[in-house]
Amino acid sequence: MTPQSQRGGTLLGLIIGLVLGLGLALAVAIYVTKVPTPFSNKNQPRTNAQDVQEAEKNKNWNPNGVLQPKLPAEQPVQAVVPETHDDAPRSPAPPPSVGSGPSVLAPAVSADPLGDWVKSQTSQGQLAAPDQASDPFVYMVQAGAYRNRSDADALKAKLALLGMDATVSERDQAGRVVYRVRLGPFNQKNEAESMRVKLQRNNFENTLVRIQR
Repeated sequence: MTPQSQRGGTLLGLIIGLVLGLGLALAVAIYVTKVPTPFSNKNQPRTNAQDVQEAEKNKNWNPNGVLQPKLPAEQPVQAVVPETHDDAPRSPAPPPSVGSGPSVLAPAVSADPLGDWVKSQTSQGQLAAPDQASDPFVYMVQAGAYRNRSDADALKAKLALLGMDATVSERDQAGRVVYRVRLGPFNQKNEAESMRVKLQRNNFENTLVRIQR
């Protein structure tokens, strides 16, 4: 093959390739112009009718309505009837008539009838004695007794951590000194029983001690 024929073939190939590229570009351009794009109408101006319709749609819309709790339904207001007062003047009571017989005096009205009743019941001895006075004992709850003061103080510290205020008392028992850890005193037995239940729940053995007032 001569150099002239080679140059002719290369030129023909370039022309064919250029024509095919132009045709392909033209086909793509036609396709793009026919297919609608999602953002083609983004900047088109809105009409007045659309603005009115949008304003009517959003008139009662509250963007924070989801975050605000619903208000309770209003309760019906009951009518208040004003109190009526008798403002009519009253005629004064007629003075006691002076007769031939002896005058009868009405019993005096006390300003403190409840106090008078209490006094009368106290004088007659009919009032019941209060619970504290009727119970001749006070109560203690003993949580432990030890020969060493350090053991008693250790138990007292454990009870203090639980919010229970205990005291350590010293007693001579059969010639030996005993240190007792007690809570109280309690004027009512039920108060002492409540403390015993609290100790038992915390795995502390205890004893109810009754002392004469």
